[in-house]
Amino acid sequence: MQNSVYIKNYEKHLTDEKHVSKNTLSSYMRDINQFNMYLEKQKEPDILQVSQPDLDTYTKWLKKNGKSVATVSRSIATLRSFYNYLLQKGKVEVNPAAKLVPEKAIKKLPQILTSSEVELLLEQPDTSDSKGYRDKAMLELLYATGIRVSELISLDESDLNLAVGVIRCSGRDKDRMIPLYSAAIDALKEYISKVRPHIIDNVYETALFVNMNGERMTRQGFWKIIKTYQEKAHIDKDITPHTLRHSFAAHLLENGADLRSIQEMLGHADISSTQVYAQLVKKQLKDVYNKAHPRA
Repeated sequence: MQNSVYIKNYEKHLTDEKHVSKNTLSSYMRDINQFNMYLEKQKEPDILQVSQPDLDTYTKWLKKNGKSVATVSRSIATLRSFYNYLLQKGKVEVNPAAKLVPEKAIKKLPQILTSSEVELLLEQPDTSDSKGYRDKAMLELLYATGIRVSELISLDESDLNLAVGVIRCSGRDKDRMIPLYSAAIDALKEYISKVRPHIIDNVYETALFVNMNGERMTRQGFWKIIKTYQEKAHIDKDITPHTLRHSFAAHLLENGADLRSIQEMLGHADISSTQVYAQLVKKQLKDVYNKAHPRA
C-alpha cells in the first residue's frame, strides 16, 4: 500500500536528516502507524486525502478509547510534523493538522520519595553477591547525581573520576560534571574492584554498568531492578528511575541548594524546568503546615 511508502520515507527523513533520538523516532512511528491502522479500519486508507475534519474525528476516537490528553496532544504534534514533511515533498497541498489545537494537559507535580523512603530503597540490595553490589552502586549513583536513566546506562567506566569524586555525564546538549557523595563513591569502588571485572563479557567492554551476561545495562533491565527493590522495601509509591531524579532535586532544594546549581546538575536547558521543584517544596511545606499546625 502507498501509505507504507510515505511512512517509511518519513522514518528515513527523521533518521537521516533530522537525526532524532531512538526514543523520539519510536514515539513518532508508533503514532503514525496507529493512525494508519485507524484509517484502514475506517476504510479510508489514502493518507494523502485526509482532511482536518478527519483528524478531528480521529482525536475524538483516541479520547473515546481511553487515551490521555498528553497522548492525544503528542499524536497531534506527530501528525502535524508528518504532514509538514508531505507538504514539503509536494505530496499534499495543505497540512490538515496545522490548525488542530490540542487540549492542555493538567500538569501534575512530580512524585518524590521522602528522605527515609530513599534510605529504605538504598538499603535493599544484598551486597553478599555480585548483583547486589552492582545494584547498590547504580541506585546510589542515580540518587547522588539525579541523572536520567538514559544517561546512567550510557556511562562508561572512563566517565568516573572517583579520586576527585565526580562523574562526567554526556547529556542532551553538553557534558556536565556532577559531584558524588561518599557513600556513592564507596559503592562504585566496590563494584568496580570486586564485581565488574568478573561479569563483563570481554576486557574491551567500556560500559560502566552491565547486566549479568556482561553486556551494557538496558533501560528495561534497570526498570525491573527499581521495581524489584520497591516491592522489597514495601514502598507504596510508584517508583521509576525518574522518581529518584525528582527526589534528588527536591531534597537538594529543601536543604538550601540554589536553583541554578540544580539546573546545571540536572542538565536542564531552561530554568523553568527546574522551577517545578520549588513549587513542589512549597506544596510540601504547606501540607506539613496544614497537618501539624493546631489552628490550621
